[in-house]
Amino acid sequence: MDDRRYYAGMGGLPGQTELLSSKAVFTTAYAVIPRTVMADIVTSLLPHWSKTRAWIIARPMTGFSETFAQYIMEVAPGGGSERPEPDARVQGAIFVVEGEMTIVHEGKVHHLQAGSFAYLPAGSRWSLTNSSAGLAKFHWVRKKFQAVEGLEPPPAIFTHEDEHAISPMPDTNGTWGTTRFIDPNDVRYDMHLNIVTLQPGGTIPFMETHVMEHGLYVLEGKAVYRLNTDWVEVEAGDFMWLRAFCPQACYAGGPGRFRYLLYKDVNRHVELWKG
Repeated sequence: MDDRRYYAGMGGLPGQTELLSSKAVFTTAYAVIPRTVMADIVTSLLPHWSKTRAWIIARPMTGFSETFAQYIMEVAPGGGSERPEPDARVQGAIFVVEGEMTIVHEGKVHHLQAGSFAYLPAGSRWSLTNSSAGLAKFHWVRKKFQAVEGLEPPPAIFTHEDEHAISPMPDTNGTWGTTRFIDPNDVRYDMHLNIVTLQPGGTIPFMETHVMEHGLYVLEGKAVYRLNTDWVEVEAGDFMWLRAFCPQACYAGGPGRFRYLLYKDVNRHVELWKG
């Protein structure tokens, strides 16, 4: 398996001779957190996790994206958690970008490696350990589950990218496609975590403007991304955070393919008031 498909080079600290400027930006419509920002000094430690640090790259904020949080987790050998999720109302989706780890979910053992995906339903019991000799790095998306009366809760999922073919977008000659870990027709799930792939020269050929919020983490390659009124160059390791209705488009100029991990909220009515 080619682990170069998954960028995992976060950490370290820029040297004293480096320029301060970067493409990091936070606007009312979107944010860009480039890979150069994800240094050692911006990590967080989490309760009930050992030998672990986290880059928290998205969190609900009033007036901005409000549905999800996204962490990049780094677990050292022997580390992990017996109590990883502090809120029984919260579901999780995990995508591994480096190393190996084990999740025990409701008593069943699952071994994960780079390219593995896990969906963990709200209220389920799970733990995570790194029993390997190297670091384990993974994305962890957390979202409060929106239960629906008369609709059974969704089951857990454990799978790997290699088990899923890329679904091409219509009329794109295969230059734009999506790897879907969750069946898009299954309304039990209120979130998706997909991989979008654009071949060199591929485009998102219109300004998408929609209700879904997005977190986009670039796994591989580079491209120019249109965010609201701006064109932004992005590369592997960069993160984009889009609020609802932020216009977006993309052009992947190459030389290699461009791939990103995409979060979006789906399959639910709009919440019209809080509380």
